[in-house]
Amino acid sequence: MMPVVAKKLFYLAFVLWSISLGTFALFSLAPGDAAQIILNNQNETPARNQILALRKELGLDAPWKIQYFSWLKKILKGDFGQSWHTGRPVVQEIFARFPATLELAGTAFGMVLVMSVLSGTLSAVFRNRFVDRLIQAMTVVLTAMPSFWIGLMLVYVLSLKFRIFPIAGRGTLAHLVLPSATLALGLAFFHGNVLRAILIRTMSMDHIRFAFAKGLGKKKVLVRHILPAALPPMVTMWGICLGQLLGGAVIVESVFAWPGIGRLTVEAVMGRDLPTAQALVLLISFLFVLVNSFSDFAQLYLDPQMGNTQ
Repeated sequence: MMPVVAKKLFYLAFVLWSISLGTFALFSLAPGDAAQIILNNQNETPARNQILALRKELGLDAPWKIQYFSWLKKILKGDFGQSWHTGRPVVQEIFARFPATLELAGTAFGMVLVMSVLSGTLSAVFRNRFVDRLIQAMTVVLTAMPSFWIGLMLVYVLSLKFRIFPIAGRGTLAHLVLPSATLALGLAFFHGNVLRAILIRTMSMDHIRFAFAKGLGKKKVLVRHILPAALPPMVTMWGICLGQLLGGAVIVESVFAWPGIGRLTVEAVMGRDLPTAQALVLLISFLFVLVNSFSDFAQLYLDPQMGNTQ
């Protein structure tokens, strides 16, 4: 198992370095002069000598490689620079918004776990019956619809028509329901469909048939034997899901005016606040890779034999 873990840690470090290189290159190639953008945001009409002085101060007149390694050195020290719009450190801007995203992603992830287990188990137990066909139909519809469209439909029905939940904002538990459900519905039924296939395959195994032959009830076999056997393959998928929820709430946060890092990313890109946008892309990518790697380690812990196939 240890060689597998060491190999995964090496790949993790390589992927994170590649992300940092791609992030810096992507925003460095963006059109516009960074020094001129900063001075324009300060409500100035910059002169040529002001732009050149600021470029030198920021190190933008140095070769690309020197700029990258200087930026990477600061990143490793936790210095992401200052926002071009607010003038505050980027770390402060992110920390002010991150709890909202963590709250939203955590709630949505809980919904995904509950709904995927329920829908997958019901579909497997009542295979080819009405309940299974209904869940399969819902899976096709919800996975095909974009998340922002699901959000708009939920707002129309539950906020405008019946006035059950508030349309947008953050503050109460009611504000959390619609955006978290928007994020969770499609992923939950998709993972439930995967779990259904795993459960059906597990039910046909010899040790499960032997458990039924011993006279154990369906509920006891399901809880003690079938579901635990289906857990390791689902751990990786749920890990990927959590990474998607942490980094993929950009559109949903914009639709519901949720003050998280997803909405901050949109604001930074639209306002050309490059230090904030770079830090957010790097952070979201880092979280996604880290969560996926953690889920791989969890799967190895639950099923050590997986290490022999990697």
